[in-house]
Amino acid sequence: MLQKIILFSGFAGVTVFIGGLLAICFKHHIKESPIKYEIIHTLKSFGAGIILSALALVLIPKGMEELELFPLAISFLAGTIIFMFIDRYLAKKGGKTATLLAMMMDFIPEAIALGALFAIEPDMATLLAVFIGLQNLPESFNAFRDLVQSGYPVKKTLVIFFFLSFFGIIGALIGHFFLSGYPDLTAHLMTFASGGILYLLIQDIIPDSKLKKNYLTSLGASLGFLVGIILAGIV
Repeated sequence: MLQKIILFSGFAGVTVFIGGLLAICFKHHIKESPIKYEIIHTLKSFGAGIILSALALVLIPKGMEELELFPLAISFLAGTIIFMFIDRYLAKKGGKTATLLAMMMDFIPEAIALGALFAIEPDMATLLAVFIGLQNLPESFNAFRDLVQSGYPVKKTLVIFFFLSFFGIIGALIGHFFLSGYPDLTAHLMTFASGGILYLLIQDIIPDSKLKKNYLTSLGASLGFLVGIILAGIV
């Protein structure tokens, strides 16, 4: 069981690093053009759609299964307010880290839930690992580009993403050994993350993906959400 948890949570996490590598390849091997600019923004909106689907179809539903309305609302509101202050602080420093924050707030709670789920329903946990891994790919691609544009060196950013990729294994092991018997605590974590993710999506990620007189970006968000629907339906 332990080997299976490490294997599948490792897959879910390694796509964070792969997304960074793809961002480097896209930067250096695709010529600058208006089409490239449109592709970048469409991928941003696609990633936003996947993040939104994770919030709407995984994080919030799991929270509602375990929590009463008032505790759920408190956790959600706490996540929203705390990440509003974090976002304001980072904005004053001039960084573009909203996509990275949203990705990790999505990735870590799901990885913890993944580890807890392996003790109850291993088959469903396996499918959830695939869901998380596919989510992380476009999210990390966009987050990597945002960090580099904020002034982070490419090599340093790639090292950061390499270590972030191990958060899947760490989160899954924590969930399996410490939280599998406390579903309400896991639900609070997921609901808290949902509040922060929704704030970051509306405040930073969705506006940044918009292009004037271009409709592919909105289509990309819808397609990203559809991918989430399909994956959540399989899980």
